[in-house]
Amino acid sequence: MLARHHDPIVAIATAPGRGAVGIVRVSGKGLAALVQALCGRTLKPREATYLPFRDAQGQAIDQGLALYFPGPHSYTGEDVLELQAHGGPVVLQLLLARCLEAGAATDPATGQPCLPGLRVAQPGEFTERAFLNDKIDLAQAEAIADLIDASTEAAARSASRSLTGAFSAEIHTLRDALIHLRMLVEATLDFPEEEIDFLRKADAHGQLSNLQQTLASVMQRARQGALLREGIKVVIAGQPNAGKSSLLNALAGAELAIVTPIAGTTRDKVQQTIQIEGVPLHIIDTAGLRDSEDEVERIGIARAWDEIAGADAVLFLHDLSRQDAMEYIAAEAEIASALAQKLPQTIPVIDVWNKLDRAPAAAAIAAEGAGQAETRRGVWLSARTGEGLDGLRRILLEVAGWQSAPEGLYIARARHIEALRAVSAHLQEAADQLQAQGPALDLLAEELRLAQNALSAITGEFSSDDLLGVIFSSFCIGK
Repeated sequence: MLARHHDPIVAIATAPGRGAVGIVRVSGKGLAALVQALCGRTLKPREATYLPFRDAQGQAIDQGLALYFPGPHSYTGEDVLELQAHGGPVVLQLLLARCLEAGAATDPATGQPCLPGLRVAQPGEFTERAFLNDKIDLAQAEAIADLIDASTEAAARSASRSLTGAFSAEIHTLRDALIHLRMLVEATLDFPEEEIDFLRKADAHGQLSNLQQTLASVMQRARQGALLREGIKVVIAGQPNAGKSSLLNALAGAELAIVTPIAGTTRDKVQQTIQIEGVPLHIIDTAGLRDSEDEVERIGIARAWDEIAGADAVLFLHDLSRQDAMEYIAAEAEIASALAQKLPQTIPVIDVWNKLDRAPAAAAIAAEGAGQAETRRGVWLSARTGEGLDGLRRILLEVAGWQSAPEGLYIARARHIEALRAVSAHLQEAADQLQAQGPALDLLAEELRLAQNALSAITGEFSSDDLLGVIFSSFCIGK
């Protein structure tokens, strides 16, 4: 534990701006003297007390509720004091300054500062204290931030399940089974002449196979949970006036982008996050792709290609009303060629044939392809009337990799997926060793040890200070 982890900390624990209630939170060891200085009295544990909050001269800053949580029965595991006042920014800043002032002031009973070393908390430091004091594990700590940042109801519910320990319980079940198998393998190292029969009788192969099957199930659920958290980035691309902005508006259900018959209306990206079955999709409308003499439009087109390059999926929008125009067909071929060159094959391109309401007979022409690859998905729709939008939504879910949400889905992060992949790789190496003739049991034991370390990194039982710094720095101050 770093030296700063022993410092008492204080911060405003509510969001910036005005509100009905604002909270200033203090955490540290031995807050009794500070409580007396701030509240003018002792407080009963876990009982709200209505009283004035006074400055050093005895003048009331505000009146509100004070709550005292003696450690270890608190959020951080340390003593915690919460001052709940009116949520004006100035009031909360005055209370924060008063806490720092009172902490440095001399306690008449001891002649020492009331709370020496009290400082303003860094982002996420309260939750970091909770982790370091074993109130929560690392996956639960991350779930707190995910719950706050959730962009859909499904993501919020999944983050809540992770916060209660659902994901951690799955990891602990895997870890316990892995530890049991490690003990079995390492015990055989002391009996080299009987090791193979010993492992066979203990069904080490069956235990390892069951571990891999359980891990596969956890990975599948974790991928779905990560999808709920992250979503995917979908870029709408195509020629000017193909209906890109209209499609964005139709998917979002709001007039977000300006729609006119004038080519080049959209000159910069317009982004909106929508949800389909709880999965967040970050839809980006871009400038029409064409050669242009307008400097501003050229910048917008360059930015469009930048967005396309970073997309998880691209909606290539085609205008059914212009399918017979030779100039339009040639431009389509150029865009298709550029997409093929600039995008990896792993990034799906979905052909969207728009303006079905203006050219209902053109669907058959569009189906012939215009260079469409056999593996490319396609959908025919009208962004103006909404016809065919449900089909596009279904395709987007398929592209995202979403399956019907299993019961009790938990939130997960990219680092969790990477850790589970590492576990899977180590278990496969272990299985290969176990199946080989004359297996090297020391190598088998090492692969199992590495698999356990990768699992433990998810819950923070095996982690570095650098990892903790990255995770908690993304939290808000006061949390």
